Amino acid sequence: MEFNQQTIGQVDRALERTMSKFPPSEEPARLTDIHLKASQDSGELLSFDDDGAELNRAVINDWIDNKDEDFAEAVAALLRRRLHAMSKKIDGMGIVKPFSFTLEDEDGETAHELYLADDDTVILGETLMEGLSDDLDKFLDNLMKD
Repeated sequence: MEFNQQTIGQVDRALERTMSKFPPSEEPARLTDIHLKASQDSGELLSFDDDGAELNRAVINDWIDNKDEDFAEAVAALLRRRLHAMSKKIDGMGIVKPFSFTLEDEDGETAHELYLADDDTVILGETLMEGLSDDLDKFLDNLMKD
């Protein structure tokens, strides 16, 4: 699923409006994560805090009545890319670190981790993690032989 510049611009504006709710502060006092929901029917991109309070609501025109089977995965990938492009702004938000942006499914369950804001932690992408378990098992087997 491809996204045009208009869609990317609408997503960016929605994310920036959400971020504007937490202006930079030397002593962030707010403790929350940002939860996003994308509706395939209404085209809405909603953002909420941990208490379920709505932070922002935007309509993404190309998402209205979208019938793509891979909608959730495509939206998650787009949001992840856009959030990483905005990392400097996100890292300056007035929220106590660590905090994250997640994409929830229609039941309100976390479907995708999108971005983790933390000074000391780096999240590796899914493709970098492929085969890591096998590599660790081989390493431990070799270590135990010695």
